[in-house]
Amino acid sequence: MYTLPMGARVADAVKAAGGVRQPAAAASVNLARRLVDGEQITIGAPGLGNTQPPPLPDPATTVLDLNTATPDQLEQLPGVGEVLAARIAEFRTTHGGFTSVTQLQEVPGIGAKKYEEIKNKVRI
Repeated sequence: MYTLPMGARVADAVKAAGGVRQPAAAASVNLARRLVDGEQITIGAPGLGNTQPPPLPDPATTVLDLNTATPDQLEQLPGVGEVLAARIAEFRTTHGGFTSVTQLQEVPGIGAKKYEEIKNKVRI
């Protein structure tokens, strides 16, 4: 198991694991794809094929946990793009996690209007 920074890609995980022994085996995996927390990546193992990340939640019905949601999942929130999702994840890391949903208002780029749009779609 390897711990990589937020925003790391499959290529970063492969490099951390020592690279691939048979370069052709890496052709079955999208090395540019962003990693999802907790996923297993298998390259070149017979019969296992390409390992895909878990599906993203349905943004219309899912309430995300601010302390466990990946940046890709956070991007599913209304008005949250890649940059703001990264800021939320960085705030979480810097502050040891969220203790209340209202702390979202302390994240740069989340004003009163955006907070009102997303507060009911997240939890602790």
